Amino acid sequence: MNPNSLQGHRILIAEDEPEVRNYLSLALQCDGYSVDSVEDGDQVLSYLEKYRSQPSLLIMDIMMPHRDGIATLRELRRRSSTVPVLMLSGAATPSNIVECMKFGAVDFLAKPVEHEELTRSIERAIKAKGLPQDVPDIATSSWRERTERLIPRIANSDVPVLLRGETGVGKEVIARRIHELSRRSSGPFLKLNCAALPPELVESELFGYERGAFTGALRSSPGRFEMANGGTILLDEIGDMDFKLQAKLLQVLQDREFLRLGGREVCRVDVRVMAATHCDLEAAIADGRFREDLYYRLNIVELRIPPLRERAGEVLSLAKTFMQKYTNDGAASEIPPALKRALQAYDWPGNVRQLENIIRKFLVLGDEDSIITELTPKDNRKIIVLPAANPATATSALQQVNVDRCNAERDAIVKALSSTHWNRKEAAVLLRVDYKALLYKMKKLGIAGKRSEPGMPELAPRRDYERSLERTAR
Repeated sequence: MNPNSLQGHRILIAEDEPEVRNYLSLALQCDGYSVDSVEDGDQVLSYLEKYRSQPSLLIMDIMMPHRDGIATLRELRRRSSTVPVLMLSGAATPSNIVECMKFGAVDFLAKPVEHEELTRSIERAIKAKGLPQDVPDIATSSWRERTERLIPRIANSDVPVLLRGETGVGKEVIARRIHELSRRSSGPFLKLNCAALPPELVESELFGYERGAFTGALRSSPGRFEMANGGTILLDEIGDMDFKLQAKLLQVLQDREFLRLGGREVCRVDVRVMAATHCDLEAAIADGRFREDLYYRLNIVELRIPPLRERAGEVLSLAKTFMQKYTNDGAASEIPPALKRALQAYDWPGNVRQLENIIRKFLVLGDEDSIITELTPKDNRKIIVLPAANPATATSALQQVNVDRCNAERDAIVKALSSTHWNRKEAAVLLRVDYKALLYKMKKLGIAGKRSEPGMPELAPRRDYERSLERTAR
């Protein structure tokens, strides 16, 4: 190897198979590159230590003796090496692709690779290296750029994806984009929020039920998994899923089959599962609230989405996007300079969803000053206190209204249940509400599912009921 003997760009090839190594060397030399080659990861590290003049590109196989490609790539990044790395392997599994991209590989090509594809990838890598390394105006450009590279590769695979981040950061948006770029894009994309319904309703919504499975099940109904067959299902707030229900979900992930509620025939489905959560799943596992085996089954590919306050450079571009989206003619209006400053200075506790709502409010009201006041910290506002206003009294009054409303709802439900001899289906008809909505209200208001004496429902303990009222009032 003579690294100084070259005209143009020099490429280092790390490949243990002589035939492949010789083919790559000959093909790249014909393209005008100077080529050096080694046989394993240890030789790569020795080469880079020996010669101060770094190659323009390192093409490296994953499966190599002594030190494989991924371990070598990890060591290069630990040493802060800036040499671009193009990974080449016959083991093009999703986990390998994600691992390589995670440690900064510029591309991943599967063997056997066509010469044109290899040439294009090399040209992109070398061109990217020659670009100025100025930091863009996006605060988390590294996250954004890495995600932009990963999403197409994740979409091409069919493994579960775990999206993590605060509420409102855009987890569902990324999930839909992965679906749209996948081979399942022609199939359905369905979402279920695991925290929005009681556990018994989540189970029936996910897996469906047979006729007669429970009171009110007058006909069989498919669940979301069956309806999403051939497509993708997003389980939002997976960290809030009932522990017992997690076992049934694990079965679907492992065997792609399940039983409907009250069913005897096994349902088989082909569905890609994505999950999203703002919870600390590791802490939930330690507390016994989340199954560890389900965690590892879901967490094959994980994407962490930073909150908007850590992506300050994206605020204005997102605001312009929302302006264009919600303007009738599709032409985005200009954001006033003072509003721009307020948008950039705000810390966005509600993340992207809050920003979208602020832009919609601005387009409806057209009042720049009121939006700026809303985004200005309270300590910096000029507050005029009216003598008649008493915030403490107003808050207390609102809480009492909520408590009274909950009491009235509870009394009405108990009366309806008593008059129908605890037939919840008939009570729902009597109350003119949906059956599932009645079950949800019963759970929220502390009305248990049994009778303590003929004609009367068993109510939850008074203390539990009072706590539920306090939460509602807050």
